[in-house]
Amino acid sequence: MNILESLKMATAMLASNKLRTSLTMLGIIIGNASVIATIGIGQGTKKLADDQLESLGPNILFVIPGNRKGRRTSLDVPKTLVWEDAKAIADQVPSIKQVAPEINQRQLVSYRNQNTNVTLNGTTPEYPSVRDFSIATGRFINEIDLKRNKRVAVVGAEVVNNLFNGNNPIGEKIRVKSIAFEVIGVMEPKGSFFGTNQDETIFIPLTTMTNQIVGRTSPYGVVLSIIHIEANNNESVGAAKFQIENLLRLRHNIINEDDFGVQTSKQMLSIVQTITSGLTVMLVAIAGISLIVGGIGVMNIMLVSVSERTQEIGLRKALGATKNDILGQFLIEAVIISLSGGIIGIISGVGIMALVGIISPLSPVVSSGTIFLSLGISGGVGLSFGVLPAQKAAKLDPIIALRSA
Repeated sequence: MNILESLKMATAMLASNKLRTSLTMLGIIIGNASVIATIGIGQGTKKLADDQLESLGPNILFVIPGNRKGRRTSLDVPKTLVWEDAKAIADQVPSIKQVAPEINQRQLVSYRNQNTNVTLNGTTPEYPSVRDFSIATGRFINEIDLKRNKRVAVVGAEVVNNLFNGNNPIGEKIRVKSIAFEVIGVMEPKGSFFGTNQDETIFIPLTTMTNQIVGRTSPYGVVLSIIHIEANNNESVGAAKFQIENLLRLRHNIINEDDFGVQTSKQMLSIVQTITSGLTVMLVAIAGISLIVGGIGVMNIMLVSVSERTQEIGLRKALGATKNDILGQFLIEAVIISLSGGIIGIISGVGIMALVGIISPLSPVVSSGTIFLSLGISGGVGLSFGVLPAQKAAKLDPIIALRSA
């Protein structure tokens, strides 16, 4: 069998039926584009999550109220953490450096005729150091603001754009629930963290938040949304977690199930990696179904082609073409369709990844190995699903084929 001659004949035959060839390739194109785009976006999502969690630092812990089993919904947050818990952790846990308690709530904030919805965050002076936030201009909340329940606010970069049109807001007055707050500082841009824009945040003293915004909602003290904790170093995170859990169990008189949760940044990273990996595998499996459907389309069209080209097959056999010649030509046609569709699909998938990278914070990336693997699978699909039509063509009796033509 002359491979070059069969290749020329297969190419000419496919070129003579451009519409059919294009429609046959469509399934392969969609399948490859889906696989490439899905893997690239999945890797980009994983990288973004890794970067965001690593930006917290390896020695950060979070104490959250309640436990996942006890929550009816994601908004059903128990009131089991109080400010006294945070103070006790700061005073009695030797393996930690700093503690930053927080109360957060979505609030409508106004400045003159401008309004915006932000996350209002009542916290303490330790917050920027624990969470690695920086001040762009002005200052952050201090101990005097906290003790005197001062109506002062530090605004995020996005709040400056939304309320002040990018102008310097230091000294200006904003209103929350008809209460005026003086802007004393502006935070450096921080970006999003798991879908939450950290630059759309306004920080006020925790005491002011409690006494003038949310009120006291528990007889046991000032209820917190979360406690941010910085351990002394990376090696002391495990000890800090153990000590915090034991301290809170003693304070809350817990015998059975905890009414709080302590998570480290490494634990959060592991959870996110597991979720993103699982989603990527699932989506790739779904995209792989498209490749199978595309392969079935190749087999279907090739079977139709065999039926239509009976006379040609009979004539070639009568002129001396062997079964291997006929088999090879039809297999080559199937592989050309699959590989061509695979190449177009890969280019389309890369284009989708580039578009996602432009319109989102993700940076999709896919390795050259994945591209070659996808291309190899495309060729394999064409070869596998092209075998049956090729065998049918090769087995045609030349006399019967010529008579039926």
